[in-house]
Amino acid sequence: MVRTHGYPRAVTASALDSVDFALDRGSPVPLYYQLARQLEAAIEHGALAPGNLLGNEIDLSVRLGLSRPTVRQAIQTLVEKGLLVRRRGVGTQVVHSQVKRPLELSSLYDDLEAAGQGPTTQVVRNESVPASADVAAALGVAEGAEVTILERLRSTHGQPVALLCNHLPPDLVELDTGRLESTGLYRVLRSAGITLHSARQTIGARCATAREAARLDEREGAALLTMQRTAYDDTGRPVEYGTHIYRASRYTFDFQLLVRP
Repeated sequence: MVRTHGYPRAVTASALDSVDFALDRGSPVPLYYQLARQLEAAIEHGALAPGNLLGNEIDLSVRLGLSRPTVRQAIQTLVEKGLLVRRRGVGTQVVHSQVKRPLELSSLYDDLEAAGQGPTTQVVRNESVPASADVAAALGVAEGAEVTILERLRSTHGQPVALLCNHLPPDLVELDTGRLESTGLYRVLRSAGITLHSARQTIGARCATAREAARLDEREGAALLTMQRTAYDDTGRPVEYGTHIYRASRYTFDFQLLVRP
């Protein structure tokens, strides 16, 4: 159902029937922007799922009671964000929602699950290795000491989102591969009685290597977001050092900034 000026306008059966648009023609906010924002919200909240067809621009303009240029501009905004794609002879199709993650000490798995993103995990590596200098410094162990390395590929809706590499102190917790493919690392730590208290985190960006691009279904050289994090328990002990990469086309960090008094 579409409402403009507060009056309902029926639309024909399509994926849009599950979305309640409210377009205010009297608002100073351009109609194309209102439509783009409401379509984006519908994709993020699952009302419009990956693969849903929205029809072509002419159909959409009739359904929504908007001009074709207005609809075209709204669609182009979401095409540029990677949320929609135009297919010749088919129309406009939902690709995926972008993962928006709050910048706090939380598990990617928990955040994706809470957002209805249907996370899945493939454990690529789970073994003991000698600690490099960086890992040793982060975990407070001697260089060359044995630590556990855990590499996982995290996906949503069948599409890879992140490649996660974590190092943990030896004998901290049993890391069963089967369990790690059905839940998040932080849940495993919490269930072992480890209370996560704080973390130091650095966010950056770089281009994908050939190996990373193949894992993440991106082209070599594509933009990636990076995160390094050392997490501590409530005694101040470092319990995890993570070096993660995320597809910039599918992933963002959410910040809330406060003015310092």
